[in-house]
Amino acid sequence: MLPPYLSKAQPNPPSNRAPWYVNTAPSYAGVFLWIAFYQSISQGTLDKAGVAGSLLALAVSGLLSFGLFYYVPAMLGMQTGYPLYVVGSSTFGTTGGYLMPGLLMGLLQIGWFAVVAFFAPRFILTGIGMDPAVGSPAFIITAVLWGYTMAYIGVKGIQYVARAALFLNLIPFLMLLLVFSQNKDGISKYTPPTPDSYAGFTTMIQIVIGFFATAGAAGTDFGMNARNQSDVKWGGIVGVGLAILYAGGLPLMSVAGAHGLNPSLTSLNYEGAITASGGMLASAMFLLFALASVTSACFCAFIAGNSFATMIPGVPRLGSTMAGVTVAIILAVTGAAENLIGFFSIVGASFGPICGAMAADYLLSGRKWPGPREGINWAGYISWAIGFAIGIWGGVQPAVVYSFIAGFVVYAILAKMGLEPKTVRMLPAAAGAR
Repeated sequence: MLPPYLSKAQPNPPSNRAPWYVNTAPSYAGVFLWIAFYQSISQGTLDKAGVAGSLLALAVSGLLSFGLFYYVPAMLGMQTGYPLYVVGSSTFGTTGGYLMPGLLMGLLQIGWFAVVAFFAPRFILTGIGMDPAVGSPAFIITAVLWGYTMAYIGVKGIQYVARAALFLNLIPFLMLLLVFSQNKDGISKYTPPTPDSYAGFTTMIQIVIGFFATAGAAGTDFGMNARNQSDVKWGGIVGVGLAILYAGGLPLMSVAGAHGLNPSLTSLNYEGAITASGGMLASAMFLLFALASVTSACFCAFIAGNSFATMIPGVPRLGSTMAGVTVAIILAVTGAAENLIGFFSIVGASFGPICGAMAADYLLSGRKWPGPREGINWAGYISWAIGFAIGIWGGVQPAVVYSFIAGFVVYAILAKMGLEPKTVRMLPAAAGAR
């Protein structure tokens, strides 16, 4: 007997698919245009590797994100028409799939929601000239109102957010160019204060892929809307590789330029480059970046709610979402959500070995989805545990890449040793494009 999350799953038929430039590329680009990606991207990178080294690291990060974390999940989604929580039942089992990647994806989305609930209220208050300090009454009230409003929209009105997503993504796309134009003259004057090219290079890879890891695994959900392998490939090249260069490169150069024009600056956060624009322009940009965060907040709430409702169907979607969002708001108002680099490390450690194990399973199965496996697939769980330990230890960077490699290698070894349970026939059979 298959659990309900598998027995009730319906594949996305080819008739519902669309070209890569309609869905995959703009959706992924929107992920990187979110300010959480580039707010702290210069810390430990620009100050060590400089502008050229950091941009090179961004390009390498894009290639690794595409090749290691996105491509296999997206191909599985395209082939089967099923989302991640169904496809993951092969690597982690029909029972094991409840937790991995099912509930884990929802829990990490609560973490992402906490990040939005921290930065959006802070930018709103900064834009209108009020105190954005953590713990201030204005910050707490704004974070609570923002958080619950976005969560409710994510549950009840996500279709309207989806329609407005392209317009909302256009805001940060243009704002990045505007901030760059305000600071570009100082780029050539910037010199890294603590040169260490290798440390800066590897830290950049850790930051980018740590941010991308959950979205990479969710490539299954993006891939189920792709018509063929070409859509998977070009959607990733543009939406992942080029988007990383644009949404990471312009903020890096803007921060470098701001420091070159004003050497007395101490912060490497992107908001410092925004502030350097000065006056009403800076205030308007803070408010616009907050507005652009609406999409991310609502989608985080929607994905978290979908995960909880699918894996725990007895709890109403709105109730489980609001419970998770309450935890997220607490993380936001206490300032815990401000530590982006630390959060990226947790995300990378959690999903690095998931992507690695899925890649090994995919290749061992002849580059196709073998179907659900009975019970708990211990090859998947053991490979995840070892990869997570390596990723969370972080003694050598980029830890997220090493966690992927560990997940891949350990799964392959355990699968060869016979630790994979037998597969279970699933009806209706996958009806995706081949």
